[in-house]
Amino acid sequence: MEYFLLALLAYLIGSIPSALIIGKLGYKIDIREHGSGNLGGTNTFRVLGIKAGIIVTTSDILKGTIATLLPFMFGWDEINPLIIGLFAVIGHMYPLFAKFKGGKAVATSGGLLLGVSPVLFLIIVVSFFIMLYITKYVSLSSMVTGVVAIIVTVFQQEIGLIIVTSILTLFVFYRHRANIKRIINKTEPKIKWM
Repeated sequence: MEYFLLALLAYLIGSIPSALIIGKLGYKIDIREHGSGNLGGTNTFRVLGIKAGIIVTTSDILKGTIATLLPFMFGWDEINPLIIGLFAVIGHMYPLFAKFKGGKAVATSGGLLLGVSPVLFLIIVVSFFIMLYITKYVSLSSMVTGVVAIIVTVFQQEIGLIIVTSILTLFVFYRHRANIKRIINKTEPKIKWM
């Protein structure tokens, strides 16, 4: 019963559509009708700007972190926080509060990892920005960072973290299917460094 309650709560937390809320409250815009239509940080940066993008990305990260820490908050230490965190990621991808059309799992997955391994989180953030600087593709940087996360967890030799990180990376690749096609066709938009 405890697992079910925390999983449900984590899913609901993950379902909070940060980009939709910020867009409507701060800019009177339904971000689903602009850019890629995606409810994530990247589309928010492109449509609403740096300030909104930072707020949404931070919010999406915190959704994963808070959900992952729920077992400790409720004193149910026997419950695996990694499993609970996964439900927040699912909620972010398929949010109840936004007709089950959400983001691409990157920031919330990062938040999950922040909740269990701040060092791993720091490594993937650095990895992401290095790849972004080199390639200028947010999507490709996100996918490569997922692979880096798996490699790091293998060296850490924590089987649960290896499994969950692999699942998160599969989520990220799956949600970036269209981006992969555009990268191959050289039609994927690149970011512009100032």
